Amino acid sequence: MDMTEGSPATESPGHDDRPVAVVLGGSRGLGLLIARELLARGHRVVVAARDGDELERATATLSDWGPVSTQRCDVRDRHEVGELVGRVEHTVGPIEVLVTVAGVIQAAPVESLVLHDFEDAMDTMAWGPIHAAMTVLPHMRRRGHGRIGTVTSIGGMVSPPHLLPYATAKFAAVGFSDGLAAALSGTGVTATTIVPGLMRTGGHEHARFGGDAPAEYAWFAPAASLPLVSVDADRAARRIVDAVLAGRPMVVLTPLAWLGIRVRGLAPGTTTRVLGLVGRLLPDAPGREGARTADGREAARRLGSSFVDRLTTLGERAARRNLE
Repeated sequence: MDMTEGSPATESPGHDDRPVAVVLGGSRGLGLLIARELLARGHRVVVAARDGDELERATATLSDWGPVSTQRCDVRDRHEVGELVGRVEHTVGPIEVLVTVAGVIQAAPVESLVLHDFEDAMDTMAWGPIHAAMTVLPHMRRRGHGRIGTVTSIGGMVSPPHLLPYATAKFAAVGFSDGLAAALSGTGVTATTIVPGLMRTGGHEHARFGGDAPAEYAWFAPAASLPLVSVDADRAARRIVDAVLAGRPMVVLTPLAWLGIRVRGLAPGTTTRVLGLVGRLLPDAPGREGARTADGREAARRLGSSFVDRLTTLGERAARRNLE
């Protein structure tokens, strides 16, 4: 497995007594910001992601903040995760903090989804956190201390329309992380379930849009960019790191997420019916000849709407800052 290294990667464990943090999915977006926040708080950080080019850019961006090294790892593969944890434990130092952020988003009506969409979502956002936590857990339990954070979503508490694979995986991640927190009670190791709402990370550029891809982009990208709907990702990263280091069982990051969870708890049937009505307002599935999956950049180009471009201005700025 390839490895991209920053200068601290050659240090032996005894050369630096700063705590070691691993951020899986930390090469861009929210993961990059969490890595930066951990560096600012005195951690040595190992950033892991699938893409070597993204890791090189992350190293250049993060190196001014503290000792960072980057390694390629696909969280979908438990063997790669195991090798990563073993390498870090033996060549960097004991892992004190693990945060799993890696995720994929597919926005499409259910008629345009295929089983692979669910498999990719589950492998990345459900099995990924399980692979990571269960691999690092024996090391942390042996030492009697450790912090595990799993970035889930409001989509793991309330299933939004046109995001069914995403919600399916995030519901699984919430169940795993919340149950793990209870199971670890009294051990000195904690698990934090991180529940963000929409954040301005610029992640809409990497999202995948199916069905009528330009039309799906036209509602999703503004929602992930407008300040009254989405929140500043830098502030979110600070709150996430606060919660993980403090060992809090759960942190809900946005007022809309907080509201959605409580409404769902009080009136689950009504919530589902309302979301069904919202889904009927979203784009219909096109005929087979009109369906073509696209990432955010291609969908925006195909849409060609200056109005939507204006609505996503803050999201585009965030994408450039956060290497999306």
